[in-house]
Amino acid sequence: MRRRTALLLGGAAVLVIAGGVSMAAVDRQGPAAQTLVTTTAQAQAATTAQPQAATTAQAPADLDPAARRYVDAVAAEDLDALVASFTPDAVIVDVGREIRGHDAIRHWADTEVIGGRLTVLGNTPRRGGTTMLVTFAPGGTGGFRASYSFDISGGLITRATLQYA
Repeated sequence: MRRRTALLLGGAAVLVIAGGVSMAAVDRQGPAAQTLVTTTAQAQAATTAQPQAATTAQAPADLDPAARRYVDAVAAEDLDALVASFTPDAVIVDVGREIRGHDAIRHWADTEVIGGRLTVLGNTPRRGGTTMLVTFAPGGTGGFRASYSFDISGGLITRATLQYA
């Protein structure tokens, strides 16, 4: 008899079966459910690996394109792309500290974000933006849970409120 284990990883239901085709993952967060099938080795790696930076493939399917650009820029360590995901007069409220405009955002991102590991755990779209539950590990190690609430207009982030969760 095959051993079956059900897991929940980042909103995806995962079934691991020992031997043969070993993992089926159904992502029910997107508009259409997707099923992924991998080998035993890949399934074991997926269930034991440490969280990695959220890339386009790892971010929820319904993530707003502006939020996705931010997540992808952090994963790629692309400072210019991160800054470009905000309007020129955008405001970031980072645990109560206000960062305003591209120059200040560039400095903040360069000293506190780039080089970190951002993992999107969940996403709640809302009118005019989105709120993500994330883990962020500055410098790629350790880390904490946070809520990232992005106000979005014209395809760019106008305000980001970042709080510990």
